[in-house]
Amino acid sequence: MDSDDLEPRKRRGEALAALAKEDLSLLGIEELQERISALEAEIVRIRHQLDSKHGSRSAAEALFRK
Repeated sequence: MDSDDLEPRKRRGEALAALAKEDLSLLGIEELQERISALEAEIVRIRHQLDSKHGSRSAAEALFRK
């Protein structure tokens, strides 16, 4: 059995909540810039997922309107 199987699953949004609570004053300039880059990349990933979901939803709505 994998040790990951024994650890409780994190609830959705927990990682984001923990990230928002982190003390940014402890990070240096480069770390803050890296964090911004990572968050911007995550925003792009989320927007792509939203676009995909909107497309699927539109296709499903069009199918059932016929």
